[in-house]
Amino acid sequence: MNGCAAAVGTFDGVHLGHAAVLSTLREIAGEKGLDAKAITFDRHPLALIAPDRAPLAITTLKKKEELISHLGVSPVTMVFDEELRATTAADWMAMLHDDMGVTELVVGYDNTFGSDGVSLSIADYRAIGRKSGINVTEAPFVAGISSSAIRKAIASGDIASANSMLGRHFVLPGIVVDGNRLGRTIGFPTANLLPEAGLVVPGNGVYAAVVTLPDGERRPAMVNIGTRPTVRRGDNLTVEAHILGWKGDIYGMPLRLAFHGRLRDESRFNSIDALRRQLEKDALQAQLFLSDSTKPGI
Repeated sequence: MNGCAAAVGTFDGVHLGHAAVLSTLREIAGEKGLDAKAITFDRHPLALIAPDRAPLAITTLKKKEELISHLGVSPVTMVFDEELRATTAADWMAMLHDDMGVTELVVGYDNTFGSDGVSLSIADYRAIGRKSGINVTEAPFVAGISSSAIRKAIASGDIASANSMLGRHFVLPGIVVDGNRLGRTIGFPTANLLPEAGLVVPGNGVYAAVVTLPDGERRPAMVNIGTRPTVRRGDNLTVEAHILGWKGDIYGMPLRLAFHGRLRDESRFNSIDALRRQLEKDALQAQLFLSDSTKPGI
């Protein structure tokens, strides 16, 4: 069995900072003829430690594993339970070495693990690693990028900043559920998306997006997120996608929305006609936005 080079972390979003860690990991593994593995968790540790402070996720667990694999590293997902929570950094190192054959460990500038990890420095990890037979390397620092900053940007509607930090478009998956079907009566039928539970949702507004349909086809769309103040009262949040130039019945089926940019705030209009005229402008603006070939791919 080959030895292993590894990194340990939540890796929520698999953003450009994570990519730097995984790139360093891949290089070290290649140089030493080792397998490269990213050890992550089935949930954010705070979901167990302090559920009321647990952040919403940027990606699903499945998508996180896919993104890690796409970067040339094998994901290993561990169940974060009370036993793992209580494991010290020294015991982590011993487990990594003895159970997984880890001889090289790559950490990010603020990456900690172990029940005592919050008080440990990179020098501490290196010292612990030497005792366990693991060489510890710190990955290059990528300033200004973190999962928390990306969540904040998405929640505030700053999709441009979120996409810049992710290195790709933020994607929101979900299932199409039945709505009030008002959109079709004014020429703008929408797919009412119920996002997968536990994911961060962009702030209220109108967005340009690319929809991936159940059959894999990608279509341009404009997406409204909010409470639809023109047509109803209440605070229930909806995510509605008008797929440009497409008609079909996809109720109960999965959709993925890749957000390319924010077009405007959600607004209340004085009449349905005024709303229709604005939607016509939004559709044109979304088409123009999405036709810009300089924007990064999904």
